[in-house]
Order: sequence, then structure tokens, then C-alpha cells
Amino acid sequence: MTDRPTSQLWRYVSDDDSSSLTLVVETPNGPYMRRIPPALPLPSGVDHGPGAEAAAHTAAATWGLPDFVFQQTAHASKGSGQRELGDRLLLAGQRGAVVQVKARTIPPKPDAEESGWIQKVAAKAMRQAKGTVRQLRLMPADMVNGRGRTLHVDGNAFEWIAVFLLDHHRPPQGTVALLEPIGMPAIALTRRDWDFLFDQLRSTTAVLDYLFRAAAAPAIPLGEEPVRYYEFAAADAAAPPGDIDTELVGPGGMLHSTPLLPQAPVGAATTRTHVVIRLVLEDVTTSALPSHASEADRHAILSDLDSLPVGDREEWGRLLLDMLDDVVQVPDDQLKWRFRRHLNAEATRQTIYACATRFDRDVQAIFGSYVQLRHHEIAERTGRPDELVTIGVMLTPNYGGKRPWDTSLVRTYGPSDLTEEEFTTLDRIWNRDHSQSTPN
Repeated sequence: MTDRPTSQLWRYVSDDDSSSLTLVVETPNGPYMRRIPPALPLPSGVDHGPGAEAAAHTAAATWGLPDFVFQQTAHASKGSGQRELGDRLLLAGQRGAVVQVKARTIPPKPDAEESGWIQKVAAKAMRQAKGTVRQLRLMPADMVNGRGRTLHVDGNAFEWIAVFLLDHHRPPQGTVALLEPIGMPAIALTRRDWDFLFDQLRSTTAVLDYLFRAAAAPAIPLGEEPVRYYEFAAADAAAPPGDIDTELVGPGGMLHSTPLLPQAPVGAATTRTHVVIRLVLEDVTTSALPSHASEADRHAILSDLDSLPVGDREEWGRLLLDMLDDVVQVPDDQLKWRFRRHLNAEATRQTIYACATRFDRDVQAIFGSYVQLRHHEIAERTGRPDELVTIGVMLTPNYGGKRPWDTSLVRTYGPSDLTEEEFTTLDRIWNRDHSQSTPN
């Protein structure tokens, strides 16, 4: 056991609402107050247990993305029986969470009995989570996400965590759910904790990353996850920037560091430009798939885009809007481009956002060539082409008035298929010193 990270945190529970929590966090810019509201209300007309599961699903789908939340499904087992594969699954990238929601549906008993009941249902939740992952590894299954779309899930393709999610009006103070080892990380949360994480981070990928991080730390009392979050956030804010070779992206590359866990909720700024990234994600999920693509491809693209650090999304949204406004400020016979690239610290995922004056087949082909070139360059410089994924997002103004932009995507991964001649040509086009405005 190790001590929890230290930070200056004060915890208050208001007299009129024992299910709310207020934290006063000391930051370099002065004290910051964060009120943690109660969990979302249960849906009406639904029994408490299923209602708690539905409310947890709603929080993850609303503040995260419905495409990453999968409902339980039935899978044939021995004889004529059916086996339920978990209450809910979160799947993003190569990480997955089995979420077991347990609700206290009767009035609480004395604290000692309540604590005993919590330990009992926590043990049951761990057994069910372990069974779900084992089943998915032995017999991959079709799962349905919050959009009603089906994804074939092979349990061997994911790194798993078990989440025991407790819906309880008032767990006894100081109760720690002792989770038995099940061969994978595990964490216990209240439903208020769960809602807080999704409201704070607004990204399923970021929540999954947090759950794995927190599960590696010592267990804490139920209901205190926001306190631990801010302890981690304070440690992130004080940590020195990571080291990355900026030359991997070529001349002009800059090292940019942002805390993994922001202290202010994502989107707290009054500009709300963070929603630009969410709108791009919605464009991807609401667009028809091309004939050669599958729902697995869509899920991979969404996961790649959702991996953009949440602390950067406000800035990126503002930049994209500025870029869109800029590319139309050219004569009709000109085509202007603006680009911004992000390469993660491991140099395994590159995201390219571009804005162009208009959209047509030629513009689409030009953008595809740019993405191919940048993918080839990073793969050559790292010497690890098998690990690299590059996704390109191009926004072009929509002049019809129904929406501000149209979104186009290019995704490539693995070794580059550019020939030496093709690379030389693209290098000459894109890497020479020239104006961003090009003739028609």
C-alpha cells in the first residue's frame, strides 16, 4: 500500500443535499471551486435496478459518445440457457470496460449491514465481469452500441477493466469496496462518481484511461472519486513535460504539453469551442459508410479522433474555426489550405486536421496525398511503421447554409505503400517553400 497523492483539497457536503459534494482546489491561479452534483435521476416508469443501468448508460452516451457504449446482449451457452455478457461495455480503441451496475432497491439498513451488502454485491460484480471477459475471449459476440449499430467484439483484442458501479442513496461513510483479484484491473465507483468523470472529461477514451490509472492506485472510500481525480490532476499540473523528438514531424515541430486531467471541466470556457471536436465526431458517426468500410472501421476512426487530449480540445476547436474563416478569404480562382498536426508522445498516432477553400474530387485527392506523405515520413523517421496510424480530417465550408462545414476523412495505417518516385513527387509539392494559396 502506498500513500495517496497529496494536494490541498477541502471537502464539503452541503447540509440540504447529502448527495452533493463541493471541492475547493488550490491551483497555481488561485482556489477553484467544483460542485459535484448528485447522479442523474433515474428514468421514470422503470424499476430501480434497470433504471440505474439505463442512467449510467445515458451519462456515458451523453457526455462521452453513444458509439462507445454497448448494451448487454445474450449469448448461447450450454443447453438451452443464455448467458448475459455484462450490464454495459465501454469500448474505445484497444481498451474495454465491463460495467456491472448494482442498485440498492430497499431502504438502507444499519451501516454494518449496508457495508456487508456492498461487499457481497461487489464480489458478485467481479465474478460477472470476469465471466463476461472470459466468454468474449472464447466466443466473440455481436454487441449493439448506443446508435443501434452492431460491432463484432473479440475479447482478445481489448485490454479490460472491471467496473463495479454502485447506485446507493448514501453508502456508509468510509466504506471501501474490497474487490477480489480477477486477473484484470478493477475499480469501484458510485454512480455519482461515474457521472462526474464523464461530465468532467467529455471523452470515453479519457474516462477509460482514468479508470485504468485509478485502478492501479490503492482503493478509496466509495464516493470519493472526485477527490482522487483532483489529486491526480494536481500531480499532472506539477509534472514536467514529457520528452518527444519534435523533428519527427519535420521542421517547425513544437513540443506541446497539457495535463492529462484538466482541473476545470472540459468545455468550462464561455466560448464552447470544445464542441467543434464533438461535432466532427458526430459527422463521422452520422455519415453513410463507403461500400468498402465496416462498422469496425467507423469505431476505429472514432477512437482515433477521441484520443485527442481533452485539455487541447478548446484550443483545437478555436483554431479550426479560425482556419475555416481564413480559407475562404481568397479569390475564386485560388485554393487555400490550412493544416494542423498532432503526434502523440509514443509516435504511434498522428492526427491531421485540414481546412480547404472548397470540396471537390481534386481537393479530396490532394488531401489524400498530403496524408499519405505525412504518414510515410513519420513511419520512416520512427522505423516503426507497423505501429503507426494516421487519420486525416478535412473541413470545407458548406455554402448551403444548413451546416457550417462538410467533413471528409482519410485513414491509413501500417507500412506506407508510396513508391520512391511518388514520395519524391509529393515531397517536392508539399515540402517546398510556397504560399498556402494555390491556383485552380
